[in-house]
Amino acid sequence: MKKLISVAIALLVAISLFAQPTVENNKEKTVTVYAYDTFCGDWGSSSTVIPLFEEKTGIKVNLVSAGSVGEMINKLLLEGDSTECDVVLGIPDELSEKVLPLLSSYDAPELKNIEDRLKFDDTNRLLPFDWGSFAFVWDSECGLTKPTSLEDLTKDEYKGKVILIDPRTSSVGLGLLLWTYNTLGDDYIAWWKTMSKNALAIASGWSSAYGLFTEGEAPIVLSYTTSPVYHVMNENTTRYQALIFDEGHEVTIEGLGIMKNSKHREEAEAFVSFILSDAQENLAVTNSMYPSVFTTELPSAYEYAPVPEKIFKGSENLASSLLASWTEEITK
Repeated sequence: MKKLISVAIALLVAISLFAQPTVENNKEKTVTVYAYDTFCGDWGSSSTVIPLFEEKTGIKVNLVSAGSVGEMINKLLLEGDSTECDVVLGIPDELSEKVLPLLSSYDAPELKNIEDRLKFDDTNRLLPFDWGSFAFVWDSECGLTKPTSLEDLTKDEYKGKVILIDPRTSSVGLGLLLWTYNTLGDDYIAWWKTMSKNALAIASGWSSAYGLFTEGEAPIVLSYTTSPVYHVMNENTTRYQALIFDEGHEVTIEGLGIMKNSKHREEAEAFVSFILSDAQENLAVTNSMYPSVFTTELPSAYEYAPVPEKIFKGSENLASSLLASWTEEITK
């Protein structure tokens, strides 16, 4: 009898052990993502993309709004190996060099659907998820003559009518700095000196600049050729249009990557692959940028996102050099 009782107890213990989930199984899968404030903000993609990812994978996203792109990069550099970040999202090509050493390669299967011209480097440390061209967006009902060049914006007619963005604090502002140099050559400083007096404001970031624009503070703002898509889709209006200049436009490519010291590598890879696949159409709608995956079906509103015939693509070294000169000349 004692032997039977002992066997029964042993069986019960064994069953209970198998029935109880292990600590590892109980542990919630998570991934920490650093993203720039626009992605995380009211007009950003996070409110739709993140829930879709969590629903599909069961992985919880700890999304950190890390400020502007420049602030996000500085945050990663300061945190170094101790960072909790698994994936960084929103690094533009013109600011990528500082970040690349912090990242590890990921040969995502989705890369086969991305054109080589959009890729950052052969090691796939940063993977492109969208791209676009900088442009000035204007209110076509404002009553002003439609400007057709960067030089037009320096005319008295546009005094107090244009919102710029600071290249020291914003990748969009830095894009304009590259754009003015690639268009005007050494005269780019003269353009900025005139515009620093002519512009209504030089905002610290895109969100604040575009907020001033939508509030009616000025009818022209630095943004992207794709910005009108938002207004067409959400406000059913074609009033706000991208100005295309024959002299050309600067292109920007945004990437995401996995940190070298990520503590959640499997979850990080799942997130990156999701952004490069299922999220592409959603990003085209909510981020108002062209998706990097060329097979993505675009909404009809993209008819109002013109692609410039002539484009420029500046390097980070050039951007750093121009910014140093700009800071010395414009802020003195």
